[in-house]
Amino acid sequence: METSRSDNWFTTIKRIERSALFQGFIIGIIVVAALTVGAKTYSLPYGIDKAINFLDNFITVFFLAEISLRFIACDDKRGFFKDPWNIFDTVIVIGSLMPISDSEMVVVARLLRVFRVLRLVSIIPDLRFLINALLKAIPKMGYIALLMFIIFYIFAAVGSLFFHQVNETLWGDIAISMLTLFRVATFEDWTDYRNSYSYRNFVNIFLGHLVYIINSKISYILEYIKYKKQRINVLTLKINGFNFQA
Repeated sequence: METSRSDNWFTTIKRIERSALFQGFIIGIIVVAALTVGAKTYSLPYGIDKAINFLDNFITVFFLAEISLRFIACDDKRGFFKDPWNIFDTVIVIGSLMPISDSEMVVVARLLRVFRVLRLVSIIPDLRFLINALLKAIPKMGYIALLMFIIFYIFAAVGSLFFHQVNETLWGDIAISMLTLFRVATFEDWTDYRNSYSYRNFVNIFLGHLVYIINSKISYILEYIKYKKQRINVLTLKINGFNFQA
């Protein structure tokens, strides 16, 4: 009888923790937490400041209850902390319990309260999937970064050869030329090279190559995300008992 009642409580807790309404409420609380962090950067009247502090304490207690509920609802208690997102949430929540009035730890406590906004990533599945895909795609993007460096180097060498006499400040040697091309890529002091007819076309060609490489990098990330989603769909079909031929 006691076991049946315990199972019912566990099922109820799991249903609440996984419900869309509860997840939406958590997202709303995280947004409110972000607004309180921003509000504390202003000089506010005493009454409003006290209300924000009270709200901040409520949010801290709510996050502690929410992470506890997630732990209770987890089928594998030992495997709960094998998930990096659960570890991240736990560190942020426990760190938020630090007293903010302590002068020695006030900076750390406030910093952890700022990081509570990042819990949106761990709560929203699509954001979590996107971050995981980006982290896994970074090692394979090294060749794209190498290609970008080669493009910078070639254009810097060509620019230094052809335009060092036109403007030695911008094209004096290959190091200065690479710095100039970096400024071109970030549009810093655009007027320095926009008004020069001598190398305007050269800069435009460089920008065209740069845009192509950036688009290639974004396309690679999107293709990797698409591939991971397809793999997840295949695994889901297999788990549900369907035979799927790729």
